[in-house]
Amino acid sequence: MNYKMMGRFISQILFIEAFFMIPALCISMGYGEGHAVRAFAITIAITAAISVALYLLCKGAPSAFQAREGLVCVSVSWIVLSLLGCLPFYISREIPSYVDAFFEIVSGFTTTGASIVPAVEELSHGILYWRSFSHWVGGMGVLVFLLAFTGQKGQGFTMHLLRAESPGPNVGKLVPKMRKTAGILYLLYIGLTVLDIIFLLLGDMPLFEAVCHAFGTAGTGGFGVKNDSLASYSPYLQNVTTVFMILFGVNFSCYYLLLLKQFKSVFKDEELRTYFGIIFVSIVLICLNIRHLYPTLEETIRHAAFQVGSIITTTGYATTDFDLWPAFSKTLILLLMVCGASAGSTGGGIKVARVLLIFKSLTRNIRQVISPRKVELVRNNGHVVDQKILDNTNAYLAAYVIIIFSVFLIISLDGFSIGTNFSAVLCTFNNIGPGFEAVGPTCNFSAYSPLSKLVLSWAMLAGRLEIFPMLVLFSHNTWKRR
Repeated sequence: MNYKMMGRFISQILFIEAFFMIPALCISMGYGEGHAVRAFAITIAITAAISVALYLLCKGAPSAFQAREGLVCVSVSWIVLSLLGCLPFYISREIPSYVDAFFEIVSGFTTTGASIVPAVEELSHGILYWRSFSHWVGGMGVLVFLLAFTGQKGQGFTMHLLRAESPGPNVGKLVPKMRKTAGILYLLYIGLTVLDIIFLLLGDMPLFEAVCHAFGTAGTGGFGVKNDSLASYSPYLQNVTTVFMILFGVNFSCYYLLLLKQFKSVFKDEELRTYFGIIFVSIVLICLNIRHLYPTLEETIRHAAFQVGSIITTTGYATTDFDLWPAFSKTLILLLMVCGASAGSTGGGIKVARVLLIFKSLTRNIRQVISPRKVELVRNNGHVVDQKILDNTNAYLAAYVIIIFSVFLIISLDGFSIGTNFSAVLCTFNNIGPGFEAVGPTCNFSAYSPLSKLVLSWAMLAGRLEIFPMLVLFSHNTWKRR
């Protein structure tokens, strides 16, 4: 295990985190929020000091970097980022419990949006900004940012880290060099975020709120600046957010292909067609089911489209209390929680690409049972899918089910209803945010015990990092001498 190389890399990640806190510090200073200024200043100093000390300690590390180091480095980096990133909440006393502060920032970095804060509007501007910005940097990945905008080199370094942090069953190159791929992804990400801010400003949303909401939309996170999420905003602003949530749930490779004018390749993409097909069908079915709850057809469609877009992209914003919807619509919402957005997007969940592979693999196996001597292949976009990818998808699904029920069993010790606990597990592990009943869109996670909050925090990290980096970190085999 190349500990020095990992330590040097983590030191650079911490330096970036300290740098990212500077705007929040400036915002707190601008609004005269002394306690928040003090909290950010102390946190920046602590984070920067640890970064420098770790860098000096690990200076001269060998450059070889294998898959095992990549997985461990990613998982450790996200844990350390969260342990230090929550300090502004705790030091400012706006979240007086460290476990609660840790849960909140893990929810931010993993773009989950599950909160323990009962009154969001009472938080200072600097803290609100840091909550929302954690979504933005966590959406595309802080490690991807490092790979995109630094000259970090090393044998296998870039590929192993990008594969470990990027969402989806497979990471492909947009261009021959992975570092340039990371740069292209972030430039597309920044461009769409700026475009979202512009459209929100055109709807008369204040600049600070527009930036915070755009960060939450881009990262498909869901932290807002009001207790009612987006319910009190105009229909125009709700519709803009619906569109951009869905856009950020698209595989970013499709946007790159559009820039290259490869329109045919985009339109033929099976995952993209399935993604939009699921959204359209879900909106129609929910509209038919909830039509009697709203006075006009426009309002019905608006709320249905918003919540479908919010849940399938795992953003977690809300314009209405969907916990009051009929059982059929709530069941569809649960299915969308599990499905998630496209691979290569900022969304969570299993991902549409994996759902497609699972169904295609199932269909192939049925055909093989009928015709044992016939060779059956799984194809995606006209290409044969490698058996290794299918095996990884099956392993992911097995781990997904085991973790869901393990976390569900542990948090059941708190005595909440089955509906509350099961939706809490689904919406944290799939990085969504609000669930049903006691963790619904009008409630929060503050009632859970410290143990449950830590377990749910682990579930959020495992869900965001596609499970395996967190499993590898706690595997005995990882730490064996080779």
